[in-house]
Amino acid sequence: MLALTSLTLSHFRSHLRAELHLDGRPVGIYGNNGAGKTNILEAVSLFSPGRGLRRASAAEMARRPQELGWKLKGVLKTPDQAYEVETWSENGGARQVRIDNKASNQIALGQICRVVWLVPVMDRLWVEAAEGRRRFLDRIVLSFDPTHAEATLAFEKAMRERNRLLKEQIRDAAWYRVLEAQMGAAGHRIHAARAETVQRLAAAQEGAETAFPTAQLELVQSEGDMPASEVEYIAALAAGRGRDLAAGRTLIGPHRSDLVGHYAAKGIAAKDCSTGEQKALLVSLILANARALAASEGAPPILLLDEVAAHLDAGRRAALYDEICALGAQAWMTGTGAELFAELGGRAQMLEVTESGGISELRLS
Repeated sequence: MLALTSLTLSHFRSHLRAELHLDGRPVGIYGNNGAGKTNILEAVSLFSPGRGLRRASAAEMARRPQELGWKLKGVLKTPDQAYEVETWSENGGARQVRIDNKASNQIALGQICRVVWLVPVMDRLWVEAAEGRRRFLDRIVLSFDPTHAEATLAFEKAMRERNRLLKEQIRDAAWYRVLEAQMGAAGHRIHAARAETVQRLAAAQEGAETAFPTAQLELVQSEGDMPASEVEYIAALAAGRGRDLAAGRTLIGPHRSDLVGHYAAKGIAAKDCSTGEQKALLVSLILANARALAASEGAPPILLLDEVAAHLDAGRRAALYDEICALGAQAWMTGTGAELFAELGGRAQMLEVTESGGISELRLS
C-alpha cells in the first residue's frame, strides 16, 4: 500500500509543531471550523508535486508572516520500500525536497507518491469557467505522469512570449517560428496526455460497482479541433497568425480545451445537475482516478477529502467509506464532528484538532 506512517509539521500554517504516527488506515480528522484541519491535508498534499491543494505560494504556508520558513517530514511507505521525505521553504523561497537525506526534486517525489484530492472549492467545477476544469484534469494527469507539469510550464512560457509579440503587432515570421515549435511540442504532449487520462477514467468507471454515478467525460476545444499531431499543430499556429494578431492572443491550443461531463444514467449535462449530483459525480471521478492508479501503479494513491460529507447523505457517505476501504487507500478526511465518520467504525484512525491560545493541538486515537 501507499501511506504516510509518520508526519511532522513545523511552523506550518496554524501548526507550531505537530507529530503524528499512523498505521495506514484512513484518517478521520474532526474539529471546529478554523481549528486547522485543512492545513493538515495541505501538508500531506505537499508530498506530491506542485503547490498543494490550496495552490498557495511557499511564503503563504508559514505559520505567521514574521516566521521565515516551515518544514514537513514524513515516512512514506510504498509497496516496495519506505522513504524518509522532507520538504520545506526558507525565507519564502521555493520549496525544497529531500528524499532519504539526499537533495531531490518534485518530479522524483511524484514518482514515489501519488496524492489525489477533493476540496470544497471544486464543488463548482461543472459550473465555473473552463480554466478550473483544465486545472482539475491536469492534476489527475499529473497523478499518472509527474513530468506533465514540465510540459504545461514550457507551453505557458512559450505562449506568453508569443502573445506578447501578437499584442505588439510584430509580423516578422522569424520571431514566431521558434516559439511555435516549442508550443507545438509541449501543446501536443499536453493534449495527448489529457485525452489518455479521460480514457483511463472512463475505463476505471466502466463495470465498477459503486453507489456513485458514472460521469461521461469529453475533451473539447472552443475553437475547432486540436490538431492531431505536433507537426499539424505547429502548422496551424503559423497559419493562424493573422487571426491571432487581430485578437492579440493565441486562439488555438490546449489552453482552449474544456472538460465536459455528463451524468450518464440520466443523460444530462453535469452543469445542469443538482448540487448533490454534481458532488457525487466529482466523488465518482476521484474514485475512478484512485482505481486507475491502483491498476497501473500497484497501489491506490493517498486520498485527501476535505469536508467530504458535505452534500452526501448518510447512505452515500457510508458507500464512500466502503469504497475507500475496499481500495485499501489511506484517505485523510475532514469534518466538523466525529459522528460524520461513524460508518467507518474501527476501520479508521481518528484525529481531533482543537485550538488553544492560537496554537492547534492534535489528538490521535
